[in-house]
Amino acid sequence: MQLLDGKQVSETIKAELAVEVSRLTAEGKRAPHLVAVLVGDNPASEVYVNNKIQSCHQVGFRSTLIKRDAAISQAELLDIVQQLNHDPEVDGFIVQLPLPKHINEEKITLAIDPKKDVDGFHPVNFGRMAQGMPAFLPATPFGILEILRRYHIPTAGKHCVVVGRSNIVGTPMSILLSRKGWDCTVTLTHSRTQQLAEEVRRADIVVAAIGIPEFIKGDWVKEGAVVIDVGINRIVDSSRKSGFRLVGDVDFTAVAPKCSYITPVPGGVGAMTVTALMMNTLKAAVKEIYP
Repeated sequence: MQLLDGKQVSETIKAELAVEVSRLTAEGKRAPHLVAVLVGDNPASEVYVNNKIQSCHQVGFRSTLIKRDAAISQAELLDIVQQLNHDPEVDGFIVQLPLPKHINEEKITLAIDPKKDVDGFHPVNFGRMAQGMPAFLPATPFGILEILRRYHIPTAGKHCVVVGRSNIVGTPMSILLSRKGWDCTVTLTHSRTQQLAEEVRRADIVVAAIGIPEFIKGDWVKEGAVVIDVGINRIVDSSRKSGFRLVGDVDFTAVAPKCSYITPVPGGVGAMTVTALMMNTLKAAVKEIYP
């Protein structure tokens, strides 16, 4: 069993991005500029946005944080989105989810210019991705592909079972792994799938993204499988100073001994999500997706 070290891959990619930014600025071009819009005081969102800002500084990007109170109106937030859409100094921006309940997240997502949608959530980018056209890929699936690529894990002809059908991870992951170049045979499963354990047992590659702590059990996984654990769940642990610990959607202790490769939690997929956002921002800055 070998751990797929997302943290190490992330640091390698950030070093590559820093070299590319140095080259751009040496040519007299400006550094890529990423803006994060944060509404309210969600602690998890604040941590995530701060990680994004730190990563920007690490690779030489310019970053801006726009923070607004949870009481902001939908119209006011849409105004901010339109200002960013039309600002030539901004290459990409994200509106951190979740948003307060009185704001329609779908309307905000649809208002973002697809050319600046570095989260890869806009239907235009999703549709382009589905058709194999250049697109900003959703950050977590993009990060997973980079882990598979950089560890040289064979995917062609392999059977991949994705557990979870969200628009952010499960569904785009199933599409991407089935495309030319990855060439997996993909089964997309979810909480309503019958005989789910049997479906997972057939997989050469398992992508667990169902959001339930330690959902995938040891006897669900066949010997030699590659397991990608997307989940980040807090569970109570009185032995820890914090009172909790982080676990994935996979029962790591039971599953890991059977795997050829497995991502740890933390230190696996989560470390790659922000890095993939940085990669999309560079693509936006150099007009790689939308010339």
